[in-house]
Amino acid sequence: MTKLSVITMSVNVTSLPETLEHLDTWSRDKQGRYVCVSNVHMCIETWQDSTFQQQVNGADWVVPDGRPIFWAQKLLGATTAQQVRGMDLTMGICDHFEKKAVNIGFYGGSETTLNTLQSVLNQQFPNLTISYAKSPPFRQLTDEEHQADLKAINDANVDILFVGLGCPKQERWMADNKAALNCTMLGVGAAFDFIAGNKKHAPNWMQQAGLEWLFRLMEEPKRLWRRYLYTNPVFIVLLIKQLIFGK
Repeated sequence: MTKLSVITMSVNVTSLPETLEHLDTWSRDKQGRYVCVSNVHMCIETWQDSTFQQQVNGADWVVPDGRPIFWAQKLLGATTAQQVRGMDLTMGICDHFEKKAVNIGFYGGSETTLNTLQSVLNQQFPNLTISYAKSPPFRQLTDEEHQADLKAINDANVDILFVGLGCPKQERWMADNKAALNCTMLGVGAAFDFIAGNKKHAPNWMQQAGLEWLFRLMEEPKRLWRRYLYTNPVFIVLLIKQLIFGK
């Protein structure tokens, strides 16, 4: 298992098939684990916040979702690095586990989104077993509510749990609950909305050019302009410093 630090974020040098192979093994051992799907935003969050840095770097697996993260790995000498997009990983898991005795769960998003998400996946993967889906309220949960959610996930015998709470909330949630859950968690951000059709995919040429962030900015300017205006330039400056001066 090779990991490479991109600025302060430790990311696996991996591929989609390798990641699925690990998930296949982990799905059978009933042990709490979590996978982070990393991008530039997450990278800068780890640089700014030492606690968050520990939570991401303490993950069992961190995949390079954002194309700039994959490019950074290449520039830092990882010749075998491949991009593992969160959407490709999500759909790859559903395809891989469709005909296996593996229970899939979803935590996050709105009720409407979760209902549509399950409908879409049931049509595309009719043999996929979805044993749990929960839309938590958009507020701080009470301890009783939180414990009830954890119990419900374990009672549903979930093996793979997709967590769609957004970064950095979902990574903190997974790290905090690793010991309490008997499943492998994946923080997949906006994947629920993409699968449900609430958000559009960037054209393939923009994905390949590393401009997916620009497409998302054009789609949601009010929500995302502050993030991209700050994180992208900071990432470029810090990566250049790393390439010139090392760690």
